Amino acid sequence: MFLLLSEYFAQYFNAITVLQYLTLRGIMGVITALCLALFLGPKMIRFLKNKQIGQSIRDDGPQSHLSKAGTPTMGGAVILLAIGISTLLWADLTSRYVWIVLAVTFIFGGVGWVDDWRKVVEKNSVGLPARWKYFWQSIGGFGAAIVLYSTAQSPAEIELIVPFFKDVAINMGLFFIVFTYFVIVGTSNAVNLTDGLDGLAIMPTVMVAAGLGVFAYLSGHIEFANYLHIPYIHGSGELIIFCGAIVGAGLGFLWFNTYPAQVFMGDVGALSLGAALGVVAVIVRQELVLVIMGGVFVMETLSVVLQVGSYKLTGKRIFRMAPIHHHFELKGWPEPRIIVRFWIITVILVLIGLATLKIR
Repeated sequence: MFLLLSEYFAQYFNAITVLQYLTLRGIMGVITALCLALFLGPKMIRFLKNKQIGQSIRDDGPQSHLSKAGTPTMGGAVILLAIGISTLLWADLTSRYVWIVLAVTFIFGGVGWVDDWRKVVEKNSVGLPARWKYFWQSIGGFGAAIVLYSTAQSPAEIELIVPFFKDVAINMGLFFIVFTYFVIVGTSNAVNLTDGLDGLAIMPTVMVAAGLGVFAYLSGHIEFANYLHIPYIHGSGELIIFCGAIVGAGLGFLWFNTYPAQVFMGDVGALSLGAALGVVAVIVRQELVLVIMGGVFVMETLSVVLQVGSYKLTGKRIFRMAPIHHHFELKGWPEPRIIVRFWIITVILVLIGLATLKIR
């Protein structure tokens, strides 16, 4: 919105053209989302407490979690509001990419909201049945994939880019739709699986979003893209505002979610943030880099897959409990130690992901 206003009022006040700079709007996106999350956080926590919308804790999980029963959940709604408002204020609202990422984020957030509501308000232990959860996730994933494929303006927008190789680009054709679906839905569920300890999921999300924001800015700048041998995606630079909003909203939420958490994000936050990371990675053609930077999410997901597969095939468990962060809890690691070490791993992986810009 501010971009459109600056373009109009520039004829009267030349100084206002500064709002047209992408980097400034990206910074303002971070600050706005951060302030909104910090402002809305306490209000949301009070609302959730008054409505007695608290987290239920499994009896078969780590015993240290029993004390968390009743902690307000569904706080991810604050993150969604902060991201949405900040993006609408600072991004170019004529950009199709801005509306695609917002639509995907809020569709998956809606799925998470219904699941959380049924679990914590209606006291339905199943929540949203798995078949319906994946149905609506599939609607969001396939919908975004079809729109991106049908509106692609260059071959680069549907090519699979292999990091570390500057000349390896595979045209996926119609397979792009299926591939995009799995990236978006897979990342959404991976972040959701990671969201099991205070602050464990939100900080890696913030760091990966920041890394993807760098890719978005560079991919949307033809000179930088050509110099770095990455695909030039016209208009993708606007996603730096969206990624910045994730960073700001995530840090603001972490203020209340850090150990010991005052509020949990719930599925409304985890599913939407994961989908947001997935769709941004698809747009900037860095799905494989997302796998690197989001290595913690990958590790958490693989631990569940391996655990279930091993138990069904052999009757034995590989880990004491899955996802893997619970394994370390049951080994006696204090919760803050697990959280911070996973954060450190993410810092390293994001740096490796960014290094692929030059190592080609």
